[in-house]
Amino acid sequence: MSYDRYLAICKPLHYGTLLGSRACVHMAAAAWATGFLNALLHTANTFSLPLCKGNALDQFFCEIPQILKLSCSQSYFREAGLLVVSVLVAFGCFVFIVLSYVQILRAVLRIPSEQGRHKAFATCLPHLAVVSLFVSTVMIAYLKPPSISSPSLDLVVSVLYSVVPPLREVLCPSMEGH
Repeated sequence: MSYDRYLAICKPLHYGTLLGSRACVHMAAAAWATGFLNALLHTANTFSLPLCKGNALDQFFCEIPQILKLSCSQSYFREAGLLVVSVLVAFGCFVFIVLSYVQILRAVLRIPSEQGRHKAFATCLPHLAVVSLFVSTVMIAYLKPPSISSPSLDLVVSVLYSVVPPLREVLCPSMEGH
């Protein structure tokens, strides 16, 4: 999405050439393959953990940190390693998004008319709002100290970062043809 906005604002005359159906297929395939591989590794590792504290989670869905709390094995270090890999992949995506928006901001600030700047910012704001919501709730979910952890807070945060961002795409799909 940030690449789409980058091309629409910074290279509008090349938009159709650079973001054709082939490029979209490649980006979608890369995202799906990365997500599938990540899920496969986590699932295989999680199913190999013995659970000694029951199997009931007080969550909206099964999240790996919650499942690790139920494990009585020391093999959770493997899962911690997989989480580190996931964080690195997510950080790479985050850096790509930030760099795209830095380029967009530079291009928008060079637009001479206020109306043009407003239109460019209006194009980016929905995506920035969703990314900000997603990143902030994920950080709260995974980086909060255990002392402020509560099942109800965990539930609300997990709903915010798992339901709201995809819902935005359903309710406000991307503009076609910019």
